[in-house]
Amino acid sequence: MPLKFVVNISMALYKGYDTVNNNSTKVRLEDAELIKRDLLNHFNIRKGEKLMRPDFGSIIWDALFEPMTEDLRDAIVDDVVEIVNYDPRIVADKVLVDEYQNGILIELHIRYSNLNQTENLKLMFDQSVNFVTYS
Repeated sequence: MPLKFVVNISMALYKGYDTVNNNSTKVRLEDAELIKRDLLNHFNIRKGEKLMRPDFGSIIWDALFEPMTEDLRDAIVDDVVEIVNYDPRIVADKVLVDEYQNGILIELHIRYSNLNQTENLKLMFDQSVNFVTYS
């Protein structure tokens, strides 16, 4: 009698947990949602804040109270690209930096490497909230 194999093509490639959003009923994350959460976690760490990893984190938190010059804008774009490139599961296709009333807005077009999926993220670094939010 021949053996039959059933392949679940909807199985998640990446699996993990959300430890940030405590009021959410969805604790288990998969694929794009997990990658997004990891990316946001990286952006929420100030450069030099992580123990034994002085090059890890983002410079954007230190740039919130600085005047937006072309040099600062270029440094933020470089920082965003470096953070996205840190994770091999995603690629940054486009990065735009702008100011808004309470902070810095990053418009980021990312491509999920193994998921054949793209997404536009608007990351808001808000002075009053002290963590990055996205839409």
